[in-house]
Amino acid sequence: MLRKGSIAASLFWLSAGWLVLALVTTGFLLTDLYSRALDTTLTQTLDFHVESLAGALLETRDPQDPGISLADRRFERPRSGWYWIIRDGSGNLVNLSTSVVGIDLQGVGAAADALGRSTEVINDPFGTQLRMVERSVTLGENNFRITVAGNLTEILKLVDDFRGQAFIVLGAVGAMLAVMSAIVARIAMRPISRLSAAVEAVREGDSAEVSGSYPTEIAPLAEEVNELLRSNAQIIERARNQVGNLAHGLKTPLAVLRNEAQARKGALADVVSTETEKMSAMVSTYLERARLAARTSVVGKKSDAAQSLLRLTRVMGKIHANVTLSFERPDASLPWFRGDEADFEEIVGNLLDNACKWSRGQVAVELLAEQGGKGSQLVVRIDDNGPGLSEDDAQKVLRRGVRLDEKTPGTGLGLDIVKELVDVYGGSLDLKRSQLGGLQVELRLPAARLGGLVRPTGT
Repeated sequence: MLRKGSIAASLFWLSAGWLVLALVTTGFLLTDLYSRALDTTLTQTLDFHVESLAGALLETRDPQDPGISLADRRFERPRSGWYWIIRDGSGNLVNLSTSVVGIDLQGVGAAADALGRSTEVINDPFGTQLRMVERSVTLGENNFRITVAGNLTEILKLVDDFRGQAFIVLGAVGAMLAVMSAIVARIAMRPISRLSAAVEAVREGDSAEVSGSYPTEIAPLAEEVNELLRSNAQIIERARNQVGNLAHGLKTPLAVLRNEAQARKGALADVVSTETEKMSAMVSTYLERARLAARTSVVGKKSDAAQSLLRLTRVMGKIHANVTLSFERPDASLPWFRGDEADFEEIVGNLLDNACKWSRGQVAVELLAEQGGKGSQLVVRIDDNGPGLSEDDAQKVLRRGVRLDEKTPGTGLGLDIVKELVDVYGGSLDLKRSQLGGLQVELRLPAARLGGLVRPTGT
């Protein structure tokens, strides 16, 4: 199908619009040419009849001679639209065809051309449109005007019939050309579709670079995309190395300052010790951020979220033996996580660990997929039957280093890492009231296509 807004659709509608205009114009031009041809043929026929009557008049030398006639039987049938009349110089009728009996047929009022012939279009008393041709003939000292009229209405009816048939034929031709335009548009756009699929494969993790052969018009684009991917990877690697070098370079001076401060006593030593601890924490934090950003910015990674959750629930079940963990295995059609497997396990592992610590013995885990404004997403829901959180506490706990209960073991940085990774992947993390009575953590992360690996049946 030609999708709305696509180049193929634009090409099709542009060519179809131009085709309709061209065919309609062609139809009217053909009709006009056909009408002119029929009118010219009628005029030539009337000229021939005028010449025949003039010849008969000159031969008989008597304008009222009954031998002056035309062989065309239409001139004998009343109201046929085919008439001939011979008038003298005073305009009196001296001879006429049988079809003119009872009809007052006027003469031609138009001026004569270089050949002495004049022509005009009039209507007879019955409403029939006539093409009239008139010529003067001199016989001795007398002038006679020979007028012959032909049925122009018949010609116009033929033109109308031709117009209808022409538009039917042109419509059929237009339909065939429109189909051909659609086929050509789709064939012409296939390389772009293949390029789009190749880029999508890179994004989904099926390929490390854009592969395939493309026409000369878009081959540079494919190469530029590959060059951009290579450049992006190099920039990330250099940035990660520089941050790592900086962090490791600062660790030694900070360690020296901390050791010197601990070896001495006094207010200055306490201040130096406190500040070096803060600086060490900041260096570790930014080093971890650089590591996470570099790892998650690499295009072309995906992992099986269901398998990762199965492993995590088994591990958490062993660590928190007093907690009942329930996880219903999803079906094989569930999409994968579009990112690094270690990141997914780090995110969900921290959330599961927190749920087990705060629960009163029951934790439920659910994995599903949904379509939203950001495309296909994986949704991980973790419910516990612990004390839960109020709306204000739910907002506070997502802040860096905030801990609502200092008695529970931990540093409060686990949720910071989770939030950092979720933001890097463009996901979301929501804390709500669970149906189990405690807290529900709802995690959304980008989904990828199935990886094509067969998942084991065991849990």
